[in-house]
Amino acid sequence: MQLTNRAKPVDRKPLSIAEKIYLPAVLKGMGITFSHIFKKKVTINYPEETRPFSPVFRGLHILNRDEEGRENCTACGLCAVACPAEAITMDAAERLPGEENLYREEKYAAKYEINMLRCIFCGLCEEACPKDAIYLTETFAPANYSRKSFVYGKDNLVIPHPKENPEAFAKAKGLIDERKAKANQAK
Repeated sequence: MQLTNRAKPVDRKPLSIAEKIYLPAVLKGMGITFSHIFKKKVTINYPEETRPFSPVFRGLHILNRDEEGRENCTACGLCAVACPAEAITMDAAERLPGEENLYREEKYAAKYEINMLRCIFCGLCEEACPKDAIYLTETFAPANYSRKSFVYGKDNLVIPHPKENPEAFAKAKGLIDERKAKANQAK
């Protein structure tokens, strides 16, 4: 009984003299190699040149601040629940009196970590966040030798303070606004 018609009988005839010395196969391979010499190169010189990103590219995460420098994250946990890879962990804490300039709401993320080795860069955390606190940038995850260096905490994720480092804050906000504009154009 035959289930598919994919089965082909194997040809067992003896090889010819040309096939035994593999000369036609070698010449065919050399022809393919020489034909690629004259084609356009697909590689780029990375540090000097960068390839353009797709408008829907998702890279490293950042945690957003408002214009006063307060963190937007309220530790609601929706990003962690939405993450299919379970790469996000957080601990919530209550804001103490005198910390109004640090956090927008009375609850904040005391610990916020993303394991980049588990992250699949799907963007569901970004979509689930009601406070626009987390964004995926157009930055690659750097290579490293230790697994611990791929667990990013708040010190790696939060964008710079607008009053302490206004240039870096403007650059980070520009990337966020540019990403929002690209996403709206894609829709």
